[in-house]
Amino acid sequence: MSSFGVEQFPFPKFLPATVEQLVESASIAIAQKIEQAEIITPLSNQPITTAYVHQGSGGTPFLLIHGFDSSALEFRRLLPNISEKNETWAVDLLGFGFTDRLTGVKFSQVAIKTHLYHFWKSLINKPVILVGASMGGAAALDFTLTYPEAVEKLVLIDSAGLVGNSPLVKFMFPPLDTLAANFLRSPKVRQSISRAAYKNKELATIDAQLCATLHLEMPNWNTALIAFTKSGGYGAFRFTKLSEIQQPTLILWGDDDKILGTKDAKRFKRAIPNSKLIWIQDSGHVPHLEQPQIVAQHLLEF
Repeated sequence: MSSFGVEQFPFPKFLPATVEQLVESASIAIAQKIEQAEIITPLSNQPITTAYVHQGSGGTPFLLIHGFDSSALEFRRLLPNISEKNETWAVDLLGFGFTDRLTGVKFSQVAIKTHLYHFWKSLINKPVILVGASMGGAAALDFTLTYPEAVEKLVLIDSAGLVGNSPLVKFMFPPLDTLAANFLRSPKVRQSISRAAYKNKELATIDAQLCATLHLEMPNWNTALIAFTKSGGYGAFRFTKLSEIQQPTLILWGDDDKILGTKDAKRFKRAIPNSKLIWIQDSGHVPHLEQPQIVAQHLLEF
């Protein structure tokens, strides 16, 4: 795709200047729609400037949660397909994306769900269909278990949550913590991860890589990433804990996921009582990017 035919609104000024290099119409459109809100939380005396996208109206709102070291740009192809029918929100979690990384705030699993709750309470304040992709799935599970009143239904897309801590944890002490962050910043490393995430390698374009790296230019990216990883990130949920989820749950899983594999899809299905598993054909770890129309159809039917 190209930017031909995309209405050329200005990009938000808080985005890095390299946003101007985006060429795919879906990437440009969602970047132009990123907003910020000052969210008051118990995590800091200052409001946390939180980045999000809000589009559409009507129906039960969708709230989309991105994966590890990502942003709302991850939903650039999915969001337009579901916001035509339902109000849709995509938020950058605390410590990630284009949400401010305030000095003194702890970047941990507990802090993430606390911030997410106050975002939900401030701007949405009614039960949502919570959609989590990859690490966002683990965040969605944690949020649902802690704030069940906020979640009407749950959707997991190639979700983390059944595997232990990130292998990066063992490198998170000086000076290796900085080296590990710099390793993740490397364009070659990120391109390799991008290619592994897709079944169709042609989708691992320069535009896709820019979407996945734009937030690295935000202040304190490395500090927050190191702090979150040192905190342990998201560990493995026990089956007994997952059995407490009462909300109807849809599990969508790429049939050729090379990042998390495919075994966890069935394990989630067994662990969560009121759940349904649907395989997304011809897709890797990111079916919302590879097969957005099919994923959107399942979400809207759900």
